[in-house]
Amino acid sequence: MNKKVTTALILVLSVMLVITGCGNSNSSNGNGNKNTSKNTSKINETKETEAVSGASKASYTPYDQLKEKYDIIIIGAGGAGMSAALEARAKGMNPVIFEKMPVAGGNTTKSSSGMNASETKFQKEQGIEDSNDLFYEETLKGGHDTNDKEMLRFFVDNSASAIDWLDSIGIRLNNITITGGMNEKRTHRPEDGSAVGQYLVKGLVKNVQEQGIPLFVNANVKEITEKDGKVNGVKVIFDQTDEKTITASAVVVTTGGFGANLDMISGVRSDLEGYVTTNQPGSTGDGIKMIEKLGGITVDMDQIQVHPTVQQEKSYLIGEAVRGEGAILVSSVGKRFTNELDTRDNVTAAINKLPEKSAFLVFDSGVKSRAKAIEQYEKMGFVIQGDSIEALATEMDVPADQLKTTLDTWNSAVTNKQDADFGRTTGMDNDLSGAPYYAIKIGPGIHYTMGGVKINTNTEVLNKDGQPIPGLFAAGEVTGGLHGQNRIGGNSVAEIIIFGRQTGMKSAEFVKAQ
Repeated sequence: MNKKVTTALILVLSVMLVITGCGNSNSSNGNGNKNTSKNTSKINETKETEAVSGASKASYTPYDQLKEKYDIIIIGAGGAGMSAALEARAKGMNPVIFEKMPVAGGNTTKSSSGMNASETKFQKEQGIEDSNDLFYEETLKGGHDTNDKEMLRFFVDNSASAIDWLDSIGIRLNNITITGGMNEKRTHRPEDGSAVGQYLVKGLVKNVQEQGIPLFVNANVKEITEKDGKVNGVKVIFDQTDEKTITASAVVVTTGGFGANLDMISGVRSDLEGYVTTNQPGSTGDGIKMIEKLGGITVDMDQIQVHPTVQQEKSYLIGEAVRGEGAILVSSVGKRFTNELDTRDNVTAAINKLPEKSAFLVFDSGVKSRAKAIEQYEKMGFVIQGDSIEALATEMDVPADQLKTTLDTWNSAVTNKQDADFGRTTGMDNDLSGAPYYAIKIGPGIHYTMGGVKINTNTEVLNKDGQPIPGLFAAGEVTGGLHGQNRIGGNSVAEIIIFGRQTGMKSAEFVKAQ
């Protein structure tokens, strides 16, 4: 009996030691770069949303475990960076991730609608007929035929395998809806229909930790170093004060875009001055600047996507899945004014033509049950409710008779599968007749930077001569070209997984060849 007790005590103590060892011994109030005072309080308010992320509860690698050399350094712990790390580890590499913010996740955490992919096993299980060619053509059309066609072809052809890979590591996206600019249901979400970002980040962090991959937060990489024409490491500042030079055989840049750097935005698009931004405060274009210093070139830097449905006071994105599940847009006089599931640039333009440059998303209890992200919007105080259409109109301060006419007309269009007013053909599986009714007031906001550094399908960063910079790889919003002049909703999450995985595999191949 004593022997059994002793064994049990040893087991308990061992578990306690493991748990203690996983904790991050370094905490910081640092929040990475804030470029200038122009990064307004609207950006800082996004910090309030970070607390809901599963990543914020995660423990990170203590600084006393930092080594001077790794096989591969990954800058940025969003979806692309963590995917890269997992694939590099699978190839036998010893990668490290440096994240300048206090938590992992980046803009991935804020992703809402889902991940686009074609010819997936989940589509086939649900009888959804889709093809890579159709996905290609619709994305090309959405980008106004300006997408990098080689990158786009690789993207669509590897989308289904990215869904399979996520499923294989416990991240299942089998709830499928539709987003603007698409004609087939290919936007994959978590099984319960909730927002994809927090679920994805939580799952990736879990896998990174299970694989023993070091992930340091409050680790702000300031420079990518090189020697004899090859990238060989980084200079990184920990907790804003302690600078270290860490070497590696390859560097992967997954730092995201520059949607929170209002100086960079106004430098290429002065017309966007004054817009709110949905980006987390770490999206300041650091990776682009560092790569340019090494001779990397950029493309499409002036192509900046404004998302049409942003809650203005908190700069919070209201995901496209709400419209995909049946919501409509109405003006301050209670009338529809556009095809709600047209491309983002067209819906934004329609809202901006309204005198107030804002509108309401209107939906019923059915949409609310199918788009689980609405629960989060409710918690944040964005959702207006009415037990009847008339009651909702009162809360919205719009004419009740007009709102009722609008909804009656829309419900008839859904029944007849013909939107005579604006030609909408998708997101019409269910009408809006299930009380209570809801609305969210929205307007356009800076959402995504299509431009960035130029890479090839091997994710190698290219110089002005179109040649790879040895040892330097990049993926995600830090890169440009894939989306052309307009990104389709759901394609950014697909991009970070597809090309994030590719950076992990290709950087590992590069290291092995040295």
